[in-house]
Amino acid sequence: MEKLKKLWKLIFGRTGILVFLLLVQAVILFGGFALIDKSAWIVNYTIGLLAVIILIYILNARSNSSFKLMWIILILVVPVVGVAFYIFTRVQPGTAYISHRVNALIEEEKDYLTPHKDTLYDVYAESKQECGFMQYLYKRGKYPVYSNASVKYFPLGEDKFQELLYQLERAEKFIFLEYFIVDKGIMWNRILRILARKAREGVEVRFMYDGTCTLSLLPRNYPKRLEQLGIQCKIFAPMRPFLSTHQNNRDHRKIAVIDGRAAFTGGVNLADEYINRKERFGHWKDTAVMVQGEAVNSFTLMFLQLWNINVKEKEDYSKYMQYTSVIDRGMRNGGYVVPYGDSPYDDEDVGEKVYLDILNRSQDYVHIMTPYLIIDEEMINALIFAAQRGVEVKLILPHIPDKKYAYLLARTYYQQLISNGVEIYEYTPGFVHAKVFTCDDERAVVGTINLDYRSLYLHFECAAYIWKNPVINDIELDFFHTLEKCQRIDLENCKKYNPIAKLAGQILRLIAPLM
Repeated sequence: MEKLKKLWKLIFGRTGILVFLLLVQAVILFGGFALIDKSAWIVNYTIGLLAVIILIYILNARSNSSFKLMWIILILVVPVVGVAFYIFTRVQPGTAYISHRVNALIEEEKDYLTPHKDTLYDVYAESKQECGFMQYLYKRGKYPVYSNASVKYFPLGEDKFQELLYQLERAEKFIFLEYFIVDKGIMWNRILRILARKAREGVEVRFMYDGTCTLSLLPRNYPKRLEQLGIQCKIFAPMRPFLSTHQNNRDHRKIAVIDGRAAFTGGVNLADEYINRKERFGHWKDTAVMVQGEAVNSFTLMFLQLWNINVKEKEDYSKYMQYTSVIDRGMRNGGYVVPYGDSPYDDEDVGEKVYLDILNRSQDYVHIMTPYLIIDEEMINALIFAAQRGVEVKLILPHIPDKKYAYLLARTYYQQLISNGVEIYEYTPGFVHAKVFTCDDERAVVGTINLDYRSLYLHFECAAYIWKNPVINDIELDFFHTLEKCQRIDLENCKKYNPIAKLAGQILRLIAPLM
């Protein structure tokens, strides 16, 4: 009976109606293609000419080769559909506006994120290569490096949740929260009570969540409910029943900033499965970090970038740049940290470049935790080349996936990677949602960026890049504790894998860039 109720709600709820309207538009769109395809020969010649022009453009465009291949196959196999759909995706006023606004806001904020020359000199004195990499992060991403980093690592969502509650209780000036998933339950209800109370006390509270939550998790009028509690609330890119490419660019970031004193990021969203108070896919393994000190400013400005996309008036950012030099007990101090973001609209795949740089400069080991493995040839080659150079490359992935298609796709990479020296492990108790890289006891990344096309190319993302801070030892220790609960996948396991599932994964590789 309960299943029937859920099915009824799915079909006749907002999600069902949205999907139905999108399908109607798709039928009309593709029906039009069919009619055109049957029309006069001149139309076919026109389509053929456009296909050649578009193919030449695609081959010369500055974009990922996997996306190019996907478009080329579509245009060659179904020219009418491929040409029309390609033009449709490129002529999107809404997407152009968002792109312009994001880039304008990044430019607007650059004066607040100027690196200290003394810090760059110090980095250069320790490593010329590292200095060059950090200059790249600033020149291409506008995110500076901070010295005397203060970082705390949370090996589970439960740990992050407790620290977040503590920091929220101490808020006196402002609270900024930005999350991809928000769902009612123990976690969100406790946070919401604090936010409402702090708003009554005069603390400025801003809360932003991604529009995918409006499909099934939160009602569309939820921002109005929060505003009645004194909480400023926005939905990033609400899901609407029309075909638009900008709805493909989601806000996948997880950011919490309190008083400019502390900032959080990592994989942990605001829902009970992230703190294992609700079981969905076995035990949920997630991670997060908290930074303190001047580095908090970068997360503050990341939040304000997306918050102000649809705001015409310029905001005075200076009043939120008042970070404190007081560092809480339990923080790991020393070394350097670069909080950074990645936008799908700047033609610079910062998230991917950071991961590739770690792999390409590694000497002893690269240890990775990721929920998904849907990658292009460049990332495959980087993983394999590191292993072939004698670097220990270990990946921890879920044993119980949250998305079956993602697991089928991940398995298609296993045999090639393993046969070239990469070690792959699956977390047998459940699902790994952590996004963690550690390398050579010196470098680490903790953030929101998965090893999949959506995170690397299509979503707004963020992370903390850490160099020579003692917290890297904590992250590495957690990796080995997690490894103890994993099973290693070998070539024999790959050969015994269900052939139907293997074939399904191989077919899905054709459209992997959309996954």
